[in-house]
Amino acid sequence: MSAGAGFIPLSLCVLTVSDTRTLAQDGSGAYLVEALGEAGHRLHERALVRDDVYQLRAIVSRWIADPAVDGILVNGGTGFTGRDSTPEALQPLLDKQMPGFGEMFRALSYEEIGTSTLQSRAFAGLANGCFLFALPGSTSACRTGWEKLIRAQLDARTRPCNLAMLRPRLRES
Repeated sequence: MSAGAGFIPLSLCVLTVSDTRTLAQDGSGAYLVEALGEAGHRLHERALVRDDVYQLRAIVSRWIADPAVDGILVNGGTGFTGRDSTPEALQPLLDKQMPGFGEMFRALSYEEIGTSTLQSRAFAGLANGCFLFALPGSTSACRTGWEKLIRAQLDARTRPCNLAMLRPRLRES
């Protein structure tokens, strides 16, 4: 990161997808809330939802319809089991996909967990001018995604380019 543009705090939501956790047990969501706050961003809302396509779509649709929300960090439901449905639920809401995010996340994860990263269906994109990042549910995966990819891209000081600086132009037609 270099000097130039100043920091632009964004309003972010955190959604944990889990059939087994409660908010009190949600270490991954708690990590993301703490990390975004430490980076200077604002938590708009935090929620935990069962791994259900329609419940996921309902809450994310509400958030992407809110012009006050700049981005959504989703953790959980990106695996390969029968209950993992985050990609199926949320990818249809995307106006634009960011294929490089999932590719880069899996490359970075490979360094940490080897070929197990093949089971991750992490993804990112843009929905109604709102950034959406979907990460696996483990705290270590959320840390990798935030620290090695998302934090820098949501910081307007990152050069040569970043997502934060695109915010004013995301709804152009």
